[in-house]
Amino acid sequence: MNSDTSDPVEHIDVLIVGAGISGIGAAYELKHQCPGKSFLMLDAFESFGGTWHWHTYPGIRSDSDLFTFGYRFKPWLGAPIATREEILKYLGEVIEEAELAPRIRYGHRVLDAAWSSDDALWFVDAEHDGRIVRFSCNFLWMCQGYYRHSEGYTPEWAGMEAFAGAIVHPQTWPEGLDLTGKRVVVIGSGATAATIVPAIAPHCAQLTMLQRSPTYFTSDMNRNRLADTLREIDIDPQTVHEIVRRRITHDQRQFLGRALDEPETVKAELLDALEKHLPRETIDAHFTPRYRPWQQRIAVAPGGDLFKAIRSGDASVITDQIDCFTPEGIRLASGDVLAADVVITATGFNLCVLGDIRFTVDGAPMNFSECVNYRGMMFTGVPNMAWIFGYFRAASWTLRVDLVADFVCRLLQHMDRLGARQVNVTLRDEDADMELLPWIDGETFSPGYLMRDVALLPKRGDKPEWEHSQDYWWEKDALPKVDLTDPLFLYDVRPASGEQPSA
Repeated sequence: MNSDTSDPVEHIDVLIVGAGISGIGAAYELKHQCPGKSFLMLDAFESFGGTWHWHTYPGIRSDSDLFTFGYRFKPWLGAPIATREEILKYLGEVIEEAELAPRIRYGHRVLDAAWSSDDALWFVDAEHDGRIVRFSCNFLWMCQGYYRHSEGYTPEWAGMEAFAGAIVHPQTWPEGLDLTGKRVVVIGSGATAATIVPAIAPHCAQLTMLQRSPTYFTSDMNRNRLADTLREIDIDPQTVHEIVRRRITHDQRQFLGRALDEPETVKAELLDALEKHLPRETIDAHFTPRYRPWQQRIAVAPGGDLFKAIRSGDASVITDQIDCFTPEGIRLASGDVLAADVVITATGFNLCVLGDIRFTVDGAPMNFSECVNYRGMMFTGVPNMAWIFGYFRAASWTLRVDLVADFVCRLLQHMDRLGARQVNVTLRDEDADMELLPWIDGETFSPGYLMRDVALLPKRGDKPEWEHSQDYWWEKDALPKVDLTDPLFLYDVRPASGEQPSA
């Protein structure tokens, strides 16, 4: 831990790292479910929003519906797929309405977190305005997301250094980048590429979406008919929100089940639906993935905006492998050369485990890849800490924010009743021979960002309690019923130093 700070240590009951959609949701629930707890939120950025604050590339929008990507407690009043500005406005309203602003410290980048069993406290160092400030807390709640904001993932291709134009990753979009009249190649086929292409197409002299492998798409209009109907008959917004959330999650479960049970049928339905936008030969050549539906996320093109740009001739799509960059552009495996002034690498991001923070437990450095995860929320060998890692498969991230927040608040209340200073999760005797596996099953879900760095994440077991199931429809019933007296929870009820045990 850093020691060059003259300021005293500021103590709070719960320290939340991150003021994005996870941290704001956690803070809201903590304030309402554990009103006696003091808490602070630390965020490295100068404002709230996390991903939605940092990402500024053209056309940025959600790839999940805001009825389920929004919180259960605050109705979403707009269209299902929302812009960055709309999402930030929504989050800002939550902060204002819940009076969370005084609890947020912006510009605080957490560097170190050290657990002391003697003190039953976390000591956390954060950098702020070029100096180190220190906090202590009884419980540490990690809500900082799961990828590195400072740089996106761009593969290393031969000849990149010789390219005469600009190479831009959407995650670090340069302010003032002017693409007017430029020849632009967007490398990628997922949600980010599908967002950028229609947004910049009217301005470019030539625009090509270069994909190495296709992605599944849905292209419905950006509206929810059930929400529209309920609003039309003056149902109150909170009731509309709850009904529509239930309808969406019900439909998602049905669709996922079909994708698993009859993948070829679902594949055919997804591809056939694109025929209202593109000729069949284009679909077969450029929009027919090699993997099963939902083995990776299904991207959204609201109203078919991506396909309209292709059909109009404002953009084109090429499916090929990259041989190398040249000074003029990109040479493909086919031998063709794509001339370019700007190349946008919409190629994903770098996984970041718990914010690249240096963790120690009683002086020993923590390697999270050696831990076993408890329901994707806690880790063996790491006391008094929880992590919000939402859904990244068939359900919205925020659905799990709600569930994890309920669990953590219930755990804190249980510890207070016990008088426990510390809680650990540990493998039980019946778990001794349990096979330890990677965090996620690549056969079930295999996005590139996870497969590249899955070894950095904690292990999972072959029992429900020792894995992040990615199954909202099971977890929404299972997590509220978790038995906090299960032997896998180890509580330390020793009195603090200097105190006498109660009778």
